[in-house]
Amino acid sequence: MADIVDTAVKANSFSTLVAALKAANLVDTLKGKGPFTVFAPTDEAFAKLPAGTVDGLLKDIPQLKKILTYHVVSGKVMAADVTKLKSAKTVEGSEVKIDASQGVKVNNSTVTTPDVAADNGVIHIIDTVLMPA
Repeated sequence: MADIVDTAVKANSFSTLVAALKAANLVDTLKGKGPFTVFAPTDEAFAKLPAGTVDGLLKDIPQLKKILTYHVVSGKVMAADVTKLKSAKTVEGSEVKIDASQGVKVNNSTVTTPDVAADNGVIHIIDTVLMPA
């Protein structure tokens, strides 16, 4: 298997996320021992942001880091475990809301593909970029 970053690269639908991780200097962290649970927005999810948002974030590394770490939870939390949670504390420090009443929603984002396994954790693919308060 591959680590979280290599798994995302191989999937070919996370080029914006991978570019953001590189810009924020988080690649080595997510290649680390972990385990990590990453709610990974697709390129389409980033495309839903208002025009210029991604470019602006690539120039504001502290804010970019805050947003990216808001997508990461410590530990390997599989979908079966996620469905039992009402919230989860992110690496950024605040919590994401979890609603498993109809599929799984994390804040206002839907998990489109759960449980993408990686050597150092798991990826849950989401359709909307999560924004911390």
